Amino acid sequence: MDLRNEIFSIENEADFTATALKVFALQYEQCKIYRHYVDMLHCNCNNIRTIEQIPFLPIEFFKTQRILAEGKTPQIHFTSSGTTGMQTSTHFVADKTLYEESFLRGFRQFVGNPKDYAMLVLLPAYLERENSSLIYMMNELIAQSENSDSGFYLYDFEVFANKIKQLDAANRKILVFGVGFALLEVAERYQFNCKDLIVFETGGMKGRRKEISREELHQKLRAGFGVKTIYSEYGMTEMLSQAYSTNGTSFHAPSWLRVLIRDPQDPLSIVKQPNSRGGINVIDLANLYSCSFIATQDLGKICPDGSFEVLGRMQDADLRGCNMLVE
Repeated sequence: MDLRNEIFSIENEADFTATALKVFALQYEQCKIYRHYVDMLHCNCNNIRTIEQIPFLPIEFFKTQRILAEGKTPQIHFTSSGTTGMQTSTHFVADKTLYEESFLRGFRQFVGNPKDYAMLVLLPAYLERENSSLIYMMNELIAQSENSDSGFYLYDFEVFANKIKQLDAANRKILVFGVGFALLEVAERYQFNCKDLIVFETGGMKGRRKEISREELHQKLRAGFGVKTIYSEYGMTEMLSQAYSTNGTSFHAPSWLRVLIRDPQDPLSIVKQPNSRGGINVIDLANLYSCSFIATQDLGKICPDGSFEVLGRMQDADLRGCNMLVE
């Protein structure tokens, strides 16, 4: 079995650890920036036996360095969102089919078959810039839905709201996917009472409105859209996989994605106790030709059931990307 098939065939913790150690060895050998970082830590790679011992590359490196396996040519690159003057990240992707397979598998696992939904996507802040990984993902999901009613919306909120009501009247399953400030505009202007509606939020106000907590945002969206819960996805430009929340609070990851919590007082140490707070470290094995081991600037905790919560941003971290609403 080749490594790509192995990544998407993980069934248990032993499988994950074995595959992660293979990916680490490959990336240490082939990704020059990552190798230099590991060497600077004086890490003896031969002694690494667990995923907790693997060094995690600070996410800031994606702002200044080309994180890509030697000999690979990027098929596509994604850039992060940011406010004016903010330095953004660039993720060079050598094999875009890895990204496609990852997000399609994850969506089907946690949400369902795209063909079951009319997908209405309200992402004006993302549509107005180039090289958004989220737009790439949603464009493919829209295509996979094979539904003539699926599509993107910019600021035409009334048309968007009327389409939801039209689809509901026709007893269609509807999936709304949008950025926080745009969904909030719709929720405040219109009222819905749909029979089969899923509302996904990704990210916050993008400088368009005053930032509020995710809890407050979800409360307003639930009231406006008439749904019991708001779905979320946890992903970022530097990753090729997403975790999903279907209860408005905790996120569940597919088998090839893991979140670990690092000690806020010792960034090289992993905290194993449930509910301990710290920085989120991500292992995204789908990120095969870049770096799968990333120390993000998000603050989180692991729940007793193995899911995780995103609690905000680490102190002094730049505002960036999806799901950075500070509690």
